[in-house]
Amino acid sequence: MENSTNKNKTNPMQNIDDWEDNLMERYPDPELPKKEKSEFRNYVDSERQDTVREFYRLNHQFQTYDFVCKKEDEFLQFNRKEMSLWDAVDFLNTLVDDSDPDIDLDQLQHLLQTSEAIRADGHPDWFVLTGFLHDVGKVLCLFDEPQWAVVGDTFPVGCKFSDKIVYPDFFEANPDSSNEKYNTKYGIYQPNCGLEHVKMSWGHDEYLYQIMKDYLPEPALYIIRYHSFYAQHRENAYAHLMNKKDIEMFEWVKTFNPYDLYTKAPIKPDVKKLKPYYEELVKKYLPEIIKF
Repeated sequence: MENSTNKNKTNPMQNIDDWEDNLMERYPDPELPKKEKSEFRNYVDSERQDTVREFYRLNHQFQTYDFVCKKEDEFLQFNRKEMSLWDAVDFLNTLVDDSDPDIDLDQLQHLLQTSEAIRADGHPDWFVLTGFLHDVGKVLCLFDEPQWAVVGDTFPVGCKFSDKIVYPDFFEANPDSSNEKYNTKYGIYQPNCGLEHVKMSWGHDEYLYQIMKDYLPEPALYIIRYHSFYAQHRENAYAHLMNKKDIEMFEWVKTFNPYDLYTKAPIKPDVKKLKPYYEELVKKYLPEIIKF
């Protein structure tokens, strides 16, 4: 059995929220009033930053084209667990970090904060459902996957890693960076081939997309698959691989992003009151039992 010291070296983030907090620091909402540091969770604490840096060191070293193919073969058979969406959310709730002193929200409450903000703005019900389930792919952590293979900014593999990706220097340790097959601008792809032909780094986004691709409208699937693809929807670093449909659909990804990043708050949603609405919404789009 792997001892705790070695596990910490390969799975450095003790709290999955560290990555999300880092995102809010990198991409603050310009429309929100500026707050004092004491009003936020301590996103710039040196220990937190060291943890995130170590997370990306591992992520960028090991997210190779071959690694992604291996994980697709391993997980896209959907033979790990069969459960309803509600069972999956309950399963995901075991990711709550009891040591977090600043906020005490389980995964269900974070999902509800996101989806309720979308609902309040009058978006279509499929968009509300997308907000509710967008992070359910994080159940990968509960199948003993290290966090660097579950969360984090996503990016294409099989072509040159953009210097617009967070901590790009860490890609020097990735063997694909010295592989002539993969280290050119287009790599194994063709110009404007479309993202459907591009493999993304492995994580909860791609996993949930593959689970949901037969059930949800196309814009919802784009949101799920690319909501962590910050190098594109914030930096426009991979437009050379996108086709016209990608460009159109990414407007939905950009619309969704603020709801994901900026709706976290310590006020707990009323789960009992809200659950009947979401039970009906889930029934409308999803089967009773889902294969994970």
